[in-house]
Amino acid sequence: MDFREVIETTGTCRFFRPDPIPDDVLRRVLDATRWAPTGGNRQGVRFVVVRDAAKRRALRDLYLPLWEQYSSRATARPGAPKPKLLENADHMARHLDEVPVLVVVCAQLADLMATDRHLERLTIVGGASVYPSVQNLLLAARAEGLGTALTTLLCAVEPHVTALLAIPDGIATAAMIPMGYPAKGFPKKLGRRPLEASVFGDAYGTPLGS
Repeated sequence: MDFREVIETTGTCRFFRPDPIPDDVLRRVLDATRWAPTGGNRQGVRFVVVRDAAKRRALRDLYLPLWEQYSSRATARPGAPKPKLLENADHMARHLDEVPVLVVVCAQLADLMATDRHLERLTIVGGASVYPSVQNLLLAARAEGLGTALTTLLCAVEPHVTALLAIPDGIATAAMIPMGYPAKGFPKKLGRRPLEASVFGDAYGTPLGS
């Protein structure tokens, strides 16, 4: 696939076919994660590929209450119909165990270089050693005809996830990615704000110009 097509059509998939992912395809997708940059080239990202049916059900059971709390806050008013995006996400949450592969993204905490720890705000820099690998996974999956959804709700119940998957101390969970063949195809092009809305020249808010 053309690179621009890959990045412009890698949307969030919420409807999956039950078809298994062939091992060679899965390995190619996961191999792409190794080439992402990490702080100090420490390569501290790890992935747990969950295909066991019982464990997928357990992850769904952990995910669903968190999703219900989130969606109840996101709905405009009690009793109102859910917006289409929330309706689709609700379908995924309730059928999460039917997705053939759930990838739990982990990070070795000792390998994260969070240079913003001292600032009086939420630290985010450590994620720079994790999420580039995640993006590589999403794009590689798209190139293989696989749909994905980047989710982080399960991080709120990390002790339960680490117990379920035998994740050792010192390893944090950073995301869970359902992955499989899409039941509804891919978008022709994602909807995004224009470049001028997010890119500035020399000072924040100053147009980049030509």
